[in-house]
Amino acid sequence: MFRVLFILFVIIPIIEIAVFMQVGNILGFWPTLSIVILTAWFGAKNVRQQGLSTMQSVQHKMHSGEVPSNEIITSFLLLVAGVLLITPGFITDALGLLLLVPSIRGALLSNVQQHMTTSPKGASFNQYDDNTDNGFSSANKNNNKTSKSVHQGTTIEGEFERKD
Repeated sequence: MFRVLFILFVIIPIIEIAVFMQVGNILGFWPTLSIVILTAWFGAKNVRQQGLSTMQSVQHKMHSGEVPSNEIITSFLLLVAGVLLITPGFITDALGLLLLVPSIRGALLSNVQQHMTTSPKGASFNQYDDNTDNGFSSANKNNNKTSKSVHQGTTIEGEFERKD
């Protein structure tokens, strides 16, 4: 984790500064600044448009009862693209623009899907009965009152004490 943070906050800014200096020497200050601002504007515009279409696809799949796993990953990749494009720099802009290309994003999507695990359809949370430790036993030991949960359908009843 330290390596990743070191690369993100030390190495990449140093590389970006060096590239800025080189491009600034070749093009000049104002054209360099204009390119950075235009790529941020162009990227934000495209991320917004593609994000809205992805959101419509999520809503359509959820309405039809399907799990929108591809769209969730695509949304995350678009978020990363937006952050990269808004961050000033030529390398981050190039990476952000690459993430806006649907074929590259699709390749990353299939790579991420290979590492995902899915749970079986219809899986539910574990329910505790009165004889098992439900995670609240230490709170009950500190309280002089006895507390018993009553399960009737989906309603959970119990006692509580307000401590302000």
